[in-house]
Amino acid sequence: MRLNKYLADCGVASRRGCDAIIAQGRIKINGKTVTQLGIDVNPDNDTVSLDGKRLKPKRRDVYVMLHKPKGVVCTAKDDKGRKTVLDLLDVKARLFPVGRLDYDTEGLLLLTTDGQLAQTLTHPSHHIPKTYVVRIFGELTEDEKITLEKGVMLDGKPTLPASIKVVGKDDRTSRLEITVFEGRNRQVRRMLDSVGKDIEFLKRVSVGDLKLGGLSRGKYRYLTEKEINYLKSL
Repeated sequence: MRLNKYLADCGVASRRGCDAIIAQGRIKINGKTVTQLGIDVNPDNDTVSLDGKRLKPKRRDVYVMLHKPKGVVCTAKDDKGRKTVLDLLDVKARLFPVGRLDYDTEGLLLLTTDGQLAQTLTHPSHHIPKTYVVRIFGELTEDEKITLEKGVMLDGKPTLPASIKVVGKDDRTSRLEITVFEGRNRQVRRMLDSVGKDIEFLKRVSVGDLKLGGLSRGKYRYLTEKEINYLKSL
């Protein structure tokens, strides 16, 4: 790793500012002063100091989007020996899910090392829209649609108003797009159950402005800086 990047990762200054500090002879690597720009440093083996004080990079949080498949649980371990979302990730950091998708639901799941952000995003006061594609058996009548959109009672408390679109149907099933603004346990399933609808397929396709897009089932990707900043702005 370039020395100026290492210094920037330690919070010393911008890369250009770090170059100036190096040129001033204020940096030592393994006890030896360096003034040459463009040299490399090994973060694992080298000791770097500024004005005699040892530097260490700030911990960088990790943010991941996973397309959780059906038949996978959102826990670190499972007493029943079922596959967990962590089994799908090849990431060294200790990640934990931001909210959950139930065992029989697939789709967009965020995981991170940033506990503060995870807590903020899942707090009941944050009404972040989450959109699901649902296939139900039979049809959803207009009255049933209005009932669900206005809110139904779950655990003695009404759900927040939801957005529901019927986007397709055949002789056996109907395809819906449902957006909810809270994260209650198995919420979409329980809402549809309240009007007597059985679900054949349920998939979360977006959380706020973050969309699953073409991410394949069981695959994951790191969030972009823009996406991370968006989540932090919520």
